Amino acid sequence: MSQILSAVRRTTRGRLTADYEDLDGQVTESLPSGGTIPRQLEDNYDNHMAEADEIEMTSVSVIPDDTFTVTQAVNAFGFGKFQVKLSLFTGLCWMADSMEMTILSILSPALHCDWHITRYQQALTTTIVFLGMMLSSTFWGNLSDRYGRKQALTLCAVLLFCYGLLSSLAPNFLWILFLRGLVGFAIGCVPQSVTLYAEFLPTKQRAKCVVLLDCFWALGACFEVLLALIVMPTLGWHWLLALSTIPLLAFALITPWLPESARFHVASGQPEEALATLQKVAKENGKPMLLGRLVVDDAATLTPRGRVTHLLRSELRKTSLLLWFIWIVCAFCYYGIVLMTTELFETSCADQSKAVTNLECAADCKELSTQDYVDLLWTTIAEFPGIFATVFVIERCGRKNTMAVQFVIFAVCICFLFICTENRVFLTIMLFLSRGIIAGVFQAAYVYTPEVYPTPLRAVGVGTCSAMARLGAMVTPYVAQVLMQSSLTLATSVYGLAALLAAVACFFLPIETKDREMVETVAQRS
Repeated sequence: MSQILSAVRRTTRGRLTADYEDLDGQVTESLPSGGTIPRQLEDNYDNHMAEADEIEMTSVSVIPDDTFTVTQAVNAFGFGKFQVKLSLFTGLCWMADSMEMTILSILSPALHCDWHITRYQQALTTTIVFLGMMLSSTFWGNLSDRYGRKQALTLCAVLLFCYGLLSSLAPNFLWILFLRGLVGFAIGCVPQSVTLYAEFLPTKQRAKCVVLLDCFWALGACFEVLLALIVMPTLGWHWLLALSTIPLLAFALITPWLPESARFHVASGQPEEALATLQKVAKENGKPMLLGRLVVDDAATLTPRGRVTHLLRSELRKTSLLLWFIWIVCAFCYYGIVLMTTELFETSCADQSKAVTNLECAADCKELSTQDYVDLLWTTIAEFPGIFATVFVIERCGRKNTMAVQFVIFAVCICFLFICTENRVFLTIMLFLSRGIIAGVFQAAYVYTPEVYPTPLRAVGVGTCSAMARLGAMVTPYVAQVLMQSSLTLATSVYGLAALLAAVACFFLPIETKDREMVETVAQRS
């Protein structure tokens, strides 16, 4: 019987039935020739079988090595071929978005000359795009959290391509306002590509990869300026809008190959789909699939998904309110620099001094010259050093400190624009530094926001922050294009003060997400 008990204790799941059969054979061999089992042996055998069942049930509940989470799997698979492909896919989305945004600083002066619109109407052509983005950001966040990141991005790509192409056919100012507003509505989904991308990144590489994603934004902006340099002098803004939709078409065509987020599958109660996605990641990265069972946190599946009101609950209220303000200032300052660049290049210092006493100069038409486009390209290239500086600093100093320090540096740089100078080189350098710094701040915010929200609220959290950013972007044309015509000093002071206030807000954020894993529930944030 000691042999029987020893064999039972060595049983494991999957081999239990076979071992029982072996035990039956051992017992049968030891039976008398009559084949009758002694009563004592039968009782002892039954008792040991019950003990084996108890051992098996205990092993299922206490052994930790046979389970894993999505975070553990993503970290184990590392950064490989799968993430490289996803970087290119989401990067193309960002490139297309960047081109549509860069158009704003080029389209306004063109419409000013072509249709003789006023300064306020110029500002309105920019504001209407950001209004559409603001109104749609929470919609796309809800859609993404409820039906998946892939589904939302696919719909976004199709709508954005159609509305962008139709914008090139606009016959008058009212039509261009309507269609550009629809373009803004579709663009509101683009931040969800960051949500999808971040959820597939290992913890150690997440910050630098999300920041480097901004390289595609900078490439899109540079490409748009070069396209405008070639197209605008001969074909005009209609063709510029049409040709700018090419990356949108490319992204729309590749969306069927986009993966759905494994974290979304887990949060929505679909562990089988999540496991299939993780197996695909392991295969493409050349790593073995983790053994065991994928753990689904019941709290994550029960957390309400896609509800803006939950961002204002006690656990998230302070974080959400501070982030909303930071995102507002990010967009306000970033798009302010973008719009100010063409305004400063279009108007000389002498023209600005006249504008202080005579606002009718807004009716005058001065098209951007080749040199203006070249200088605009230089200030756009500034985003690259801003990105690389952020990559270097963000993992060393943390997300909060990086954003705060960069806001302060931006405020200092913008102050140098108080001095109206005919020195084109000095002006270009100041704009170069300002744009590079604020681009880095914006990208640091894109790193921090998905990290600080739990999976069930991550997309709506990013979407709501994006909506708040568009509020700042809606206001900035009236500072960069209207107020600046009256007082350059007052306009730049507004940007500097806003940046300093945002720096203070960064220090008050309750959580530093550096080296922290992305959480599945609100309780895991503490």
